[in-house]
Amino acid sequence: MSERTYASGEGLVEFLDLMRLMRERCVWKSSQTHTSLAQYLREESDEVLEAIEEGDPDHLKEELGDLLLQVYFHAAIAEEAGEFTMDDVIAGLTAKMKRRNPHVFGPEAESGRRYTLDEVERLWQAAKAAERAHPAE
Repeated sequence: MSERTYASGEGLVEFLDLMRLMRERCVWKSSQTHTSLAQYLREESDEVLEAIEEGDPDHLKEELGDLLLQVYFHAAIAEEAGEFTMDDVIAGLTAKMKRRNPHVFGPEAESGRRYTLDEVERLWQAAKAAERAHPAE
């Protein structure tokens, strides 16, 4: 069995700078809006699903890259408009994952107990319900 490798994440920051440069220097990219890109986001999502169904890791890797491009594209547009940044996206996602996974990050994790799939699903759904009840928190 081969040794597992882990990403450093450095490429994510580099690509954010690349996206900004492309928006600055490419007339097509700079003219795009959230609305004009919506069709591509949908297409790329569908292509990721197709690659998953195929079971081809190389195809999945390529399609995940195309989908990630869409995420960066939308974040760059929002950054230019002063709406939010990629850092805001990541901070929101990190906070959400911590809220929705108390068995990993909350007091429940302290026990070292392994939760069942059903228990994890119930915790997830309870966290989502709490978010809907108190969206500003």
